[in-house]
Amino acid sequence: MTSLVSHNPADPTDVLVNIPTPGGFTVVDAVERARAAQPGWLIGGAAARSAALTAVATGIEAAADELAGLAVREVGKPLAEARAEVARTAAIWRYYAQAPYEPTGAVHEPAAGPGLLLTRRRPHGVAGLITPWNFPFAIPSWKAAPALAVGNAVVLKPAPAATACAQRLAEIVQQSLPAGVFTVLPGGGDEGNALVSAADVVSFTGSTTVGQAVARAATARGIPVQAEMGGLNAALVLPDADIERAAVHIAAAIAGYAGQKCTATSRVIAVGAALDPLREALSEALRTVPVGDPAAPSTVCGPLINEHARDQVSSAWGGLSVLAGGTVPDLPGWYAAPTLVEKVSPGHRLLREEVFGPIAALLPADDLAHAVRITNSVPYGLVTSVHTADLDTALNGLDQLDTGMIRINAPSTGVDFHLPFGGAKASSHGPREQGHAALEFYTSSRTYTLSPV
Repeated sequence: MTSLVSHNPADPTDVLVNIPTPGGFTVVDAVERARAAQPGWLIGGAAARSAALTAVATGIEAAADELAGLAVREVGKPLAEARAEVARTAAIWRYYAQAPYEPTGAVHEPAAGPGLLLTRRRPHGVAGLITPWNFPFAIPSWKAAPALAVGNAVVLKPAPAATACAQRLAEIVQQSLPAGVFTVLPGGGDEGNALVSAADVVSFTGSTTVGQAVARAATARGIPVQAEMGGLNAALVLPDADIERAAVHIAAAIAGYAGQKCTATSRVIAVGAALDPLREALSEALRTVPVGDPAAPSTVCGPLINEHARDQVSSAWGGLSVLAGGTVPDLPGWYAAPTLVEKVSPGHRLLREEVFGPIAALLPADDLAHAVRITNSVPYGLVTSVHTADLDTALNGLDQLDTGMIRINAPSTGVDFHLPFGGAKASSHGPREQGHAALEFYTSSRTYTLSPV
């Protein structure tokens, strides 16, 4: 039997979890228990589900300091970001606590004769959720809360590196829900595969390679699936932009949480005359980003999640022209300095793959059309930030961007949990997450014909 180990990335000698993995059979058993519990959860009614989700939000708020500290320790999230994530997690549960009262269908007139036609959305049954380590409370919550709100049961398989966070979240959630309705099972690939093979609907967030395999396996079974995968996000800076302000936003999107977000900026495209001032301003902004212990309130860029992740970043700047960073700080844990490089050839992996660290390439563009072509030249299309004083250009000149989200005069990072989230091309598969889109994904539509006797 293999073991699951979770380390503190700021102090790898600090082990939070060291347990045997449960195995695929345990996952299947958990799904069957969830399937048995799900009908009672649904027929308990909207008021009961709403009250339960509200109680979860209250429980998260009551444990906010503890949860933030756990995120700092287990996944190296800087304290300020950890606190913000916990607050957002509670808000997510409160938002979806109102969803059980949403209309579930519509009434239609028959084409001819008496009778009644109804459409009604019903839960799939058991939602299998596979989540990453970088948002250990928010991502499981924005998947689980809508699934539960519409009457599904949930089995969650978190990333091994976020096992302690997931287990603590489960303790809070399970206090307010009937037994079997929400289950967390730690594990790795075997457990994830077993969950995809047994659940009635699957939602995945993680790497592109694994996400594509999950999508293929679920599709082969004929069950609904969504997969949120990689990003290779660009920040477009036009000559009329406030360069200093744009540099601050972009530096935060490159270096915040050591760039370990699918929405982080990894390509900076300077249009025309913006190149020289942006090079100077962004290099300086990155040099001043506070790097260090994630438990320190001032830290912005903490450690990478593990040694392999750190080495992926440090190898990426090798042989390139480094404008800022390009060093490994002499600190315990797995750190890399926020880094900006230029003169990157089109085939370099920084421009083809998601490195998932605090590093970005500065690229020149002749004009906006050229910048759009560069943005679209990669396999991913999650989010693009655009920095300009001309909103007409921003609103009317960017329709050709192949990205699911466009943020104007704002960092590429940042998620509004009540709006749809997702990208294009290799970034996403299936329907959007969050907001009302999630309620639709976790239900199927049924049409009823009622004819008089």
